[in-house]
Amino acid sequence: MLFFISFNLLKLNTKTLETIQSTLYKLIFTKSMSQCTSIPRKQQRVRDHGYDNYMEIEKKTRKVLKFQSLILSQINQTMPISRLDNLARRLGFKQYEAGAFVLKFPHVFEVYEHPVQRILYCRLSRKALLQIQQEKEALIAQIPDAVTRLRKLIMMSSTGRLRLEHIRIARSEFGLPDDFEYSVVLKNPRYFRLIDAEETRNKYIEIVDRDPKLAVCAIEKAREREYREKGMDAEDIRFSFIINFPPGFKMGKYYRIAVWKWQRTPYWSPYEDISGYDLRSIEAQKRLEKRAVATIHELLSMTVEKKITLERIAHFTMAMNLPKKLKEFCLQHQGIFYVSTRGNHGKLHTVFLREAYRKGELVEPNDLYLARRKLGELVLMSPRKAKVDIELVSYKRNSEGDEMERLGRDYMENNFEASKDKQDGEYKDDLNADLGSDVGSDFTDEDDDDNVVDTVNAEDAHVTKRLR
Repeated sequence: MLFFISFNLLKLNTKTLETIQSTLYKLIFTKSMSQCTSIPRKQQRVRDHGYDNYMEIEKKTRKVLKFQSLILSQINQTMPISRLDNLARRLGFKQYEAGAFVLKFPHVFEVYEHPVQRILYCRLSRKALLQIQQEKEALIAQIPDAVTRLRKLIMMSSTGRLRLEHIRIARSEFGLPDDFEYSVVLKNPRYFRLIDAEETRNKYIEIVDRDPKLAVCAIEKAREREYREKGMDAEDIRFSFIINFPPGFKMGKYYRIAVWKWQRTPYWSPYEDISGYDLRSIEAQKRLEKRAVATIHELLSMTVEKKITLERIAHFTMAMNLPKKLKEFCLQHQGIFYVSTRGNHGKLHTVFLREAYRKGELVEPNDLYLARRKLGELVLMSPRKAKVDIELVSYKRNSEGDEMERLGRDYMENNFEASKDKQDGEYKDDLNADLGSDVGSDFTDEDDDDNVVDTVNAEDAHVTKRLR
């Protein structure tokens, strides 16, 4: 039997043998991944309310984005409330829930009565349109950085290519535009190649040339920065990660020792080719386990908001040699990652990079992140403030109209009293004619409209400045 198997293996070409060997290594790696580490697998999970509150806001923002896409898909970017309610039911909303949801966020949606049809319509507010425009400009401005992120992402795969559909699903997290297949991939043929796989009939993005300068992980840059700032011993931080345990995490003596040993365990870089190493030893399995931590760390570092769902990381499991049980693996390293189940009734699991956040905000924010946070700020703004803003604008408009009317009345009275002092009849007629022409030229309906427009524009400039 063994002779028959070995004889058949000799008939196979070298490429097929390498594929079988890599598959066997993956099976050994995934089976013994959680058994070889020095850090205990079963730990008490400690919640961090800062990240959970972040996801509660994200839950509302995700629903608002669905309604925005429905309204923007219309020709005039307006939609009747009745039609919005019917379309929202396809997205999982109950009957008559869409209208109530829109009224909760007056800073994002405006509900008004159609002047002819006399039915309620919905459109996006001016602040929401400004936020959308700001996000588009930030997305276009960072396309060169998105090209670099995509190159690094493909370089981490063992085969040097990734499925186009998997990247399309996670394009928002990595800051790629919706048309990235054309604006990023096809426009840069010196970096990417779009191919069709014959065996699976799927499209793949393949890297053309591996740049050694890009094969530097974010954690390596952090180690170098920490060594220069704090002057720590190079041997202590050579293979270590930045660990920040959540508040209330109980760490015993033996767990502290296990973490100390794990921090000094060497590992292979996520960009390094490990096909030529013998992966059957316990030492190799420990390195592979730490390499998987570095791979997830690098994935999170390349995202715009330093977070991504586990369901989207799972698409890169086979290409990047990640463990199958990602949730348990990330919970095993609570000092590096935080897994939140808030935001979608526990159906999604969002992984945060703990070192990138401080007090619920990114330590190093980017323009695209700030533009997306503007929508969260509009969602959190109180409806009472929107009512006050409307009343304030109408009050300013009425007060300016009253002031103009008072000035016009005083001007006419003063000139009329001055005209009584003149005794010449012909001179009186000329003066009255001049008064009539002055009043008619200074206080016309057109000037009143211009004053109202100036008031609204001043208010717009004030709001725009506040948003910036």
